[in-house]
Amino acid sequence: MTTFTSAITLAKDSEFKTIGLLGVPLTTAAQQTFESLCLELGQAGYRVVVDNRAMQQCELPDVESLPVHAIGEQAHLAIVVGGDGNMLGAARELSKHNIGVIGVNRGNLGFLTDLAPETAVTMLSDVLAGQYSTELRFLLHAEVAQAGKPKVHGNAMNEVVLHSDKVAHMIEFEVFVDNQFVFSQRSDGLIIATPTGSTAYSLSAGGSILHPRLDAINVIPMFPHTLSSRPLVVPADSQISLRVAPTSEPLHISCDGHNTLPVPEQSTIHIHRQAERLRLIHPLNYNYFKVLRNKLNWGSRLF
Repeated sequence: MTTFTSAITLAKDSEFKTIGLLGVPLTTAAQQTFESLCLELGQAGYRVVVDNRAMQQCELPDVESLPVHAIGEQAHLAIVVGGDGNMLGAARELSKHNIGVIGVNRGNLGFLTDLAPETAVTMLSDVLAGQYSTELRFLLHAEVAQAGKPKVHGNAMNEVVLHSDKVAHMIEFEVFVDNQFVFSQRSDGLIIATPTGSTAYSLSAGGSILHPRLDAINVIPMFPHTLSSRPLVVPADSQISLRVAPTSEPLHISCDGHNTLPVPEQSTIHIHRQAERLRLIHPLNYNYFKVLRNKLNWGSRLF
């Protein structure tokens, strides 16, 4: 069981009066962290509201539970316990609300979940006392339209991916940026990634790592049938459109690998920056390049 190093106290004049706890704590360690944080925050005097889904996994009697969108509407701070997948799922909804979001890592890599469980309470005490920095991250909005009318839509914090149902099945499509034709291509698909997503699926496909403060979108072909194809970085305020050639195979776009939308024949995919941004909360010692070194096993300083 995780042993915390100190107890949370109610910070005088804290802007975070109501705190939401989110995540799907499937492992014993994650469940213990979730329950301990809930207990610590409640005993300190904060109003704690818990994600409905977490209540099915944890033993939290007499704790108020709400759906994620209601937590976004009522809470001042959301704490996500889990891995980056939990953070992505929460971010797609919480980005629509003006709420600070911070993560406690109970997953693998933890690019988006800053706090180690062993020191989570100490760091959260500092954050609740006002010692934190804020970073705004943009998301992508994707919609599939037919005859000029939107049919389905979704949002993504990491990436939107055009792909076939079949593995290693090439599809043919055209890419437009701000209504200007860029290229046509035969490949397994296309990844459109945010700077946040540049260290995720995009990275494995050869895309560049983009600093989170960059207002840019990464466009990365997936196994293109040409040697001249290269990743392309465009301004974040660009409107990216994809037109797919007729095919007998079902096509989809996936948002963060979770929300999958069908792409019928004679439809156009439009992708642009979402109007609302996610407000990430970091402890004051947060360092993006340190995160990259640790997660990607980069070399340490020589002197």
